[in-house]
Amino acid sequence: MRVLVLTQYYLPEIGAPQTRLAAFARELRVRGHDVEVVTAMPNHLTGRVHDEYRGHVYMSEEIDGVKVHRTWVYAATGTGVKRVLNYLSFACSCLIGLAKAGPADIVFVESPPLFLSVPGWMAARARRAGMVFNVSDLWPDSVRELGVMSDGFVMRLAEMLEAWSYRRASVVNAVTEGIATTLRDHKQVPSEKVRFLPNGIDIDTFVPRDGSVRLARELQLTSRPVFIYAGTHGIAQALDSVLTAAKLVEDEADVVFVGSGPVKSALVERAGNEGIRNVRFVDPVPLSAMPEYFSLATASIVPLVNNPLMRGARPSKMFPSLACGVPILYCGEGESATLISEAGAGLVAEPENARAIADAMRTIANDPARREVMSRRARRLAVERFAWGSIVEEWLRSMEASPHRARAHTATMR
Repeated sequence: MRVLVLTQYYLPEIGAPQTRLAAFARELRVRGHDVEVVTAMPNHLTGRVHDEYRGHVYMSEEIDGVKVHRTWVYAATGTGVKRVLNYLSFACSCLIGLAKAGPADIVFVESPPLFLSVPGWMAARARRAGMVFNVSDLWPDSVRELGVMSDGFVMRLAEMLEAWSYRRASVVNAVTEGIATTLRDHKQVPSEKVRFLPNGIDIDTFVPRDGSVRLARELQLTSRPVFIYAGTHGIAQALDSVLTAAKLVEDEADVVFVGSGPVKSALVERAGNEGIRNVRFVDPVPLSAMPEYFSLATASIVPLVNNPLMRGARPSKMFPSLACGVPILYCGEGESATLISEAGAGLVAEPENARAIADAMRTIANDPARREVMSRRARRLAVERFAWGSIVEEWLRSMEASPHRARAHTATMR
């Protein structure tokens, strides 16, 4: 099978879709399928195209054996008009990369941004291929619920494009059970069209390891418990509540924030103004460096805003932690909270409740025996349910059984 992936985000950028799609492409190649990627010049989180890619309208490269076509993008971060221009610029320029890419049986379109469904559908039609629309976030629902965009003409247009995208897709993937349910029950996507392709993790790369003395010295950490947040510093992560919780355990534990995003500067400024001494802010690091960070962690903090939309979330930042045998302190409700609780792989705290988060931190830090049990269960959960190889195998089997599968015959998918 020949798969053409269209995504605004890809390696060497750091982030959830970048990591997930690179793993997806790798697992497809291991199973003998051909994969090409059309993506933007790297600029995510920084709002600035990486130096080695700047000044190009189009360029190609190879990453892990996958040919990657890159096209110009208006680099921007945050929200508002500039971010919309960021999305629209790539939705237009990606046509160059799609024209240079080879034939395909499936055009795999990552959403958000939602706009990519249009060039993705055009590329699928031109190749007489099926379009797989991969929904990793229910856009525009999420931007409405987070207050980024209000109801009005633009929102109605976005909802029309969303419905059009679902109709035109041969298959609609969901990355969480919650999204799958919403697609079927509220978005009127036929059940036979919906497929499940959750986030996963490379269980051979992410393994438990002894604490890194070098990194602990670099971060100026003591022997106190360490809690790590690793990921995007954005609105949806409610990191103000985590910073407040850090202040509440100032004399008991250290909290390390790894990553970047639109609210990071405000967090750093607040920590400085309030003299919060037990926090460290670290610039984004490659995913491959995270096992060393997790080697120091008593637990990994995975927070979300207190919003009903987030109950169906399954944040990808959970999985490296689980695979490294690090318990999760999940600050949220719904699907992932249930997953962590039932597996005994961590604790759950009420979202945006700093006192509850601080109490959970104390519980984990002050009970080493319980923490050790959660650690073993975290690793087991990753191995048994979230290994990338098993996830992609199951997705391929579901595609074989689909009456809406792309024109590739079943035999080509084995």
